[in-house]
Amino acid sequence: MGRLCRRRLVGRGIALAILLCCGGMVMAPAGGEEPLPSWHDSPARTAILEFVEWTTTPGSPDFLEPAARIAVFDNDGTLWPETPLPFQAQFVVDELKRLEGDHPEWKENPAITAALSGDVTGVLRSGPGQGMMLLEATHAGMTVDEFNDRVRRWLDTARHPVWKRPYSDLAYQPMLEVLDLLRDRGFTPYIVSGGGADFMRVWAEEVYGIPPSQVIGSYGKVRYELRDDRPVLVKEGGIELIDDREGKPVGIHRFIGRRPVACFGNSDGDQAMLEWTTIEHEPAFGLIVHHTDAVRESAYDADPKGTGKLVTALEAAPRRGWVVVDMARDWKVVFKPVDGAPQR
Repeated sequence: MGRLCRRRLVGRGIALAILLCCGGMVMAPAGGEEPLPSWHDSPARTAILEFVEWTTTPGSPDFLEPAARIAVFDNDGTLWPETPLPFQAQFVVDELKRLEGDHPEWKENPAITAALSGDVTGVLRSGPGQGMMLLEATHAGMTVDEFNDRVRRWLDTARHPVWKRPYSDLAYQPMLEVLDLLRDRGFTPYIVSGGGADFMRVWAEEVYGIPPSQVIGSYGKVRYELRDDRPVLVKEGGIELIDDREGKPVGIHRFIGRRPVACFGNSDGDQAMLEWTTIEHEPAFGLIVHHTDAVRESAYDADPKGTGKLVTALEAAPRRGWVVVDMARDWKVVFKPVDGAPQR
């Protein structure tokens, strides 16, 4: 189970048993359906449900007021796939190809030429700043509204190379159910991702039910202008925050202003956020999605084909009390079934 004040486990169990006998706990949503229906009955599912009960039941030793119920989620690899490329990376590659003819100077840029030749993974592995640099190359000088329109058009037309479905159809169904459960019980979920904040804000509310104001990501410089008597924000070159690894707690501090009590990630890039959420901070919960399903999704940890390396966070999980989800074992489905959509 998660890191939840283990020295008080017996006392908590007695207190919650009394509450249960008195009718004080009702886990099922208002409609009476079973929570997390796409999860097998496993220790991971039990840990999620217990944490939610312990922190939202009045009289529980770990009860939290709604204002303190902050949950943070990584995006790529946690809420939707990051293989063979993070979705934003594929968007950038498609943009590079679309604009290549207008930028002969790109032939002198090793990162851009590598991306256009198919080695996007190599560019991303050279550091998160390289990925942001590719984004800058395609969108510097564009207004925020123009960028949003480009992302929407791409989402409307692009299809994932493996699943042949729109990218926005590929959120993990079990994680969507976690988001629903948390919202039902008064939690406020935030995305805290190394991906670009502007990219995610276009679609996060439609796909996850998370509004733009609850999306924290990497971001570059933006300037205000009055163009033809119309106010606009213009994207510039230059990076202001890489919201990855140690940058994630920084982003949380800047934009949320309090430590979360629940953290969901999938890679070493989320380890600092997991630590910030759970160490010497109780009650708190940490969870890692371990990609173990080569049939329905992907299987990787120490040697991913793209991003999402998971070594040190996985090693730390038992000591820190973080729940590790075995995707192949714990999830009944990976994506929401859609009529006519190919399945693996």
